[in-house]
Amino acid sequence: MLQPVEKHSGVPAYVQIIHMIKKEILMGNMTESSRLPPVRELAAIFEVNINTVLKALDKMSQEEIVQSEQGVGYFIRKTQDVNREAMPVLGEAIRKLKQYGIGLEMTKLLLDELWRTDP
Repeated sequence: MLQPVEKHSGVPAYVQIIHMIKKEILMGNMTESSRLPPVRELAAIFEVNINTVLKALDKMSQEEIVQSEQGVGYFIRKTQDVNREAMPVLGEAIRKLKQYGIGLEMTKLLLDELWRTDP
């Protein structure tokens, strides 16, 4: 779910925007060819300046995650890369959980709890 950025988190707003959009892709809420809301609407959702949204979209364009179509808007381009990016992080987390003797069921419970409490 797209939401306002955290102003005092220490993480730049444009980075938070990128993370939120990537999270939506990972969750399947945004798929290839999905159209993003207009830039002004995104700025209102994230409660940031339009230039901040444009910076995030520019970075995501460079990563080939979104694509701009002149006069039409921004579209999700690749979801595979975002999923591939998450795999090493998840793999490392699973290795550590196994080292501590935490099984699959406990891992599911922990993930469920973190998923519900992490914005």
